[in-house]
Amino acid sequence: MKAVRVGLWSIWLSGLALIGLSFYSTQRLPPIIDQIKKPALSQKGFLDLGNPKITIFSAPSPFISSIAARQSLAVRSWLALSSQITVVLFSQHPSVFSFAEAFGSRVLVEPRIDFTFLGTPFFHSMMARSSSFRSDISVLVHPEAVLFPDLISTLYYAYELDNDWLLVALLRNVSRFPFYLDEAGKQWRREDGKEIRSQEEIILGQTRQQNPCKAKKLMAWNSGDLPLHSGVLPPFLYGKGVHDNWVINEAVSSSFRFVFDASLSISSFYMDDRERKSNEAFGGSSSSAYENKSWEYVGNSKLGMVYGSLFYQNANYSDLVKLLKCDGQHMFVDTPENTFRPFSHQRAPSLGKRRNLRSWRKKKISACLDALKSLNGILNCSLMNQLKLSESLVFHFSLESLLPLMADRNKTIVLAVAGYSYKDMLMSWVCRLRHLQITNFIVSAIDEETYQFSILQGLPVFRDVLAPSEISFNDCHFGTECFQRVTKVKSRMVLKILKMGYNVLLSDVDVYWFKNPLPFLYSFGSAVLTAQSDEYKETGPINLPRRLNSGFYFALSDGSTIAAMEKVVKHAANSGMSEQPSFYDTLCGENGTTRLGDNRCIEPETNLTVYFLDRNLFPNGAYQDLWQSKNVRAACAKKGCYVLHNNWISGRQNKLERQISSGLWEYDMSTRMCQQSWDSPK
Repeated sequence: MKAVRVGLWSIWLSGLALIGLSFYSTQRLPPIIDQIKKPALSQKGFLDLGNPKITIFSAPSPFISSIAARQSLAVRSWLALSSQITVVLFSQHPSVFSFAEAFGSRVLVEPRIDFTFLGTPFFHSMMARSSSFRSDISVLVHPEAVLFPDLISTLYYAYELDNDWLLVALLRNVSRFPFYLDEAGKQWRREDGKEIRSQEEIILGQTRQQNPCKAKKLMAWNSGDLPLHSGVLPPFLYGKGVHDNWVINEAVSSSFRFVFDASLSISSFYMDDRERKSNEAFGGSSSSAYENKSWEYVGNSKLGMVYGSLFYQNANYSDLVKLLKCDGQHMFVDTPENTFRPFSHQRAPSLGKRRNLRSWRKKKISACLDALKSLNGILNCSLMNQLKLSESLVFHFSLESLLPLMADRNKTIVLAVAGYSYKDMLMSWVCRLRHLQITNFIVSAIDEETYQFSILQGLPVFRDVLAPSEISFNDCHFGTECFQRVTKVKSRMVLKILKMGYNVLLSDVDVYWFKNPLPFLYSFGSAVLTAQSDEYKETGPINLPRRLNSGFYFALSDGSTIAAMEKVVKHAANSGMSEQPSFYDTLCGENGTTRLGDNRCIEPETNLTVYFLDRNLFPNGAYQDLWQSKNVRAACAKKGCYVLHNNWISGRQNKLERQISSGLWEYDMSTRMCQQSWDSPK
């Protein structure tokens, strides 16, 4: 009996030990979700079958000099991650198109966003355009960032979350990167050509960027139902300021998405561009001086430029959950509370129910948490401190520097003169010219508000310091004293540019362009000033007294034109009316004494011919009631119009409403972007 009892006790104790061992082994296994849902990882990241489609967006510099090699390596590293990845490059530069051709449909170039006149893309336009691409996961990254397979595995884990999310990761800055991809784009090699067996060999010895507030960041998000944030993106220039921190702050504050930091689970590097910094240190060109500024924000309340949520809510970034891969397992970590949550298929809000560290894993988990301490400040940056700029922006371009930069090969400039009351109409005009691929335009700002607004919109603008002050916002339309003072600025500026050797096409911003009129206007030759007729009657002469419209005319930089324009400016300066009567009385004589036929005039002293343009091609706002047509665009297309003037209407608001309702409007005032007719990429 004693032997039986001993045997039974032995069996019972053995069973208890086996149960304990089984429980311990179960706890040591990865979560069941990892075994069931996660496909086997390949060397490139993960198996292609059934995985989410990923689109990587970036805005590269032109592929020239040393930048080309760094950007090429970066893009090739992205494509090597998975065949499920498509790359979209925002650019208008020919070198980017040439680079992309070698990769077929996997690398696309997207030029249909807003750029500054020097080619810098607008971040808010990039983000809006990215939403039109069909993708499960979107990634926005620096064009020189080299990425590795752990990005794909991390994105896969994030994709398993049952809610919308935004992932953020710091990029590591290295002074030297002695590795390259083979021609097939699959195997990393050292400088001596030897293969690298593991990613860790590359990562080993690389240092992390020491200033997290200014570090370049990678952002990724799933294509869920919720937006990234509730704020409206300001007109940030990509790569020039705090646009990434703004998005992160707004995403945290809005609480629409689960926002987490994956810096320790993603390996990424970019080269420290010493060549570029050296050029900046020694001054560089005037264009470089401009582009290296951060023109995102002006602390002047008069501008009405405090877009979206520029008054930040001071989100506590130190509480941002970190995604960490430790002991072969992904987990979310709350470092202030020293708690963690192993990854599982669940909604992010349940992460609030965090788990205390188990004693048998404390050592390994603690080591991982110690590594996190250096990252506690990744997003704990004061955005308000970064926005402490001067009260106004100092623009480095004058009229003299803009003319050679912007003029076309014929030394022709399209000039717009605008005040702040017409800022939205100015932008619609600019967007239309950009759509027509007309880039040789400049803006003369007659007030400080227009000047600052144009800078923020990336326009080639200069400040006319001699322009009249105290310009009315709503009461500066035709016939008002304000209108008379403002119009005289235009002829004086045109004369100045003509004397500098440039031809000028003066266009009011309420002139809608259907096609580029310059090739047609060149055909009239020298010593001819071509101008729109303001005659409203459908029959009869179009050069009747006071019917020369000074809101649209083309003047060549020749002796006859310059001499005649000097007479116009002098006459306008001594007139109590606008400049428009001065044009006609000077060039055609009072009451039309020098009229020639039904559509011309001759200025006898300078021998300048004034040609009144065909109204079917250049109609004014009263001709044939075109603005009242059911389809204004179709009616003008049938006539072959080059432009249509939105004049012969009283009041700024009435003019604005007429143009918007007609469909001849190119600017989205809510997003501050040019309206685009985008086709969804296939």
